Amino acid sequence: MSRVVLAYSGGLDTSVCIELLRERYGYDEVITVTGYVGQPEEEVKEAERKARKLADEHRTIDCLEEFVTEYCWRAVKANAEYEGYPLSTALARPLLAEKVLEVAREVDADAIAHGCTGKGNDQYRFEAYLRAHAGDEFEILAPIRELNLTRDEEIEYAREHGIPVPVDADSPYSIDENLWGRSIEGGELEDPTREPPEEVFEWTRSPEEAPDEPKVVEIEFEEGVPVSADGREDPVEIVRYLNETAGEHGVGRIDIIEDRVVGLKSREVYEAPAAVTLLEAHRALEALTLTRRELALKDRMDDLWSELVYQGLWFDPLREHLEAFIDSTQRHVTGTVRVKLHKGRVQVVSRESPHSLYDERLISYEEKEFDQRVAEGAVRLHGLQERLALRRR
Repeated sequence: MSRVVLAYSGGLDTSVCIELLRERYGYDEVITVTGYVGQPEEEVKEAERKARKLADEHRTIDCLEEFVTEYCWRAVKANAEYEGYPLSTALARPLLAEKVLEVAREVDADAIAHGCTGKGNDQYRFEAYLRAHAGDEFEILAPIRELNLTRDEEIEYAREHGIPVPVDADSPYSIDENLWGRSIEGGELEDPTREPPEEVFEWTRSPEEAPDEPKVVEIEFEEGVPVSADGREDPVEIVRYLNETAGEHGVGRIDIIEDRVVGLKSREVYEAPAAVTLLEAHRALEALTLTRRELALKDRMDDLWSELVYQGLWFDPLREHLEAFIDSTQRHVTGTVRVKLHKGRVQVVSRESPHSLYDERLISYEEKEFDQRVAEGAVRLHGLQERLALRRR
């Protein structure tokens, strides 16, 4: 009996894949796997209901805490952004691929399948992990990509085969959500001249409708990792609290033209209230505790880390090398940052650290701790080569 394990979200692509794997690929059993990384619980339950109707067996694996502590917290330390938005979907894919592979080995499957299209990024993220860790152990299948299906064709196929799907031609948004962020694409968002309709947002209020009274949140870090937000210390609760609180104040909406791995430009809308807030606070603490040259080099290393993760190369050896440097810089990134959330903005209003490089006695214009006279020689030498070059002209 042939058996295939499918990474399953419960959405249109993966729901259609279940029947395609039977009808077009000839598999006798389709086993679906859903990883819980903070998407709405109702969405997980709905995926389970669909899977029980459509698949031969279903597994839901709770990996939320692992996602936050092993992926999101690494992203904070690396200030992980790609082209202006915090990485979220890309962070979860290697973890989900790992869980799918574990199930495939457990049930002695012949193949592993995913519902990624040939236009998106997730095909790289899933397959980079699977091909590196499974080798030739399983056949890797991507029915939507391999059959070159359009969204309308998928919807029609679903209707013909009695497959319940969450979208139709009148509501064609494609949404991916985990605790760290929510991405929305498709439908009228494909027209970059149109403002995103308010209906696509669920985590954030419109800044215009956000409360007039600002909210100040206190965040504590230890060695670059968030350990408390207004007294909440559980990692998952920290993110949930900041998603709710910052989202209420309109923080975390992002609308960009993004360069996908495949080379296409895509209009993407994101909501990431907690991620935006934590990254802003983390950068402020780094500015207080790291030297100018540390900050300059780390900025380049952060970009490299983010690029690797965006492209699905989580297990590339370079990421480990970069993290060795990043972790070294975080030894002194400990302290407290207070941020003000107001009408879509995150403003750092205070920061303190036992490892601060800021010395008020030296910088104050009211103190003589810094002898201004010693600067004269340095100023005389500053720009010496520029003066010589001008003289040569």
